[in-house]
Amino acid sequence: MEEILIVTTNEVAGYRITEVYGEVFGLTTRSRNLFSSAGQQMKTVVGGEINGYTKLQHETRETSIDRMREEAKAKGANAIVAMRFDSSTFQNIDSVAAYGTAVKIEKSKG
Repeated sequence: MEEILIVTTNEVAGYRITEVYGEVFGLTTRSRNLFSSAGQQMKTVVGGEINGYTKLQHETRETSIDRMREEAKAKGANAIVAMRFDSSTFQNIDSVAAYGTAVKIEKSKG
C-alpha cells in the first residue's frame, strides 16, 4: 500500500481531492517513570531544556501520527489534509491527539 501524505494545509499543490473519508485521529497518553521525573524536576531549579520531557513529547507525537496514519489507511485514504495537534500535560502525563481529514488525492492534469 502506498504511503499516506500528511499536510497541514487544506489542499495539496499539484493534486486534487477526489474523495473525502472524514476525520481521523491518533491518540496517545504517556508518562515518565518516577525516578526520571524526579531528576527532571531538579533541572527546573537551574533552568535549561528538560531533555527527558522533550524526548517524551517527541515520541508521543510520533506515535499519534502513526496511529492517525493507520486509521486513514484503513479508510482507503492516501492523504490526510488539515492535520493538527492538540496536547496537554498534567503532572507526569503527556497526552497528544493528532487529527485531520482523510482523503484520496490524484495528480492534477495539466
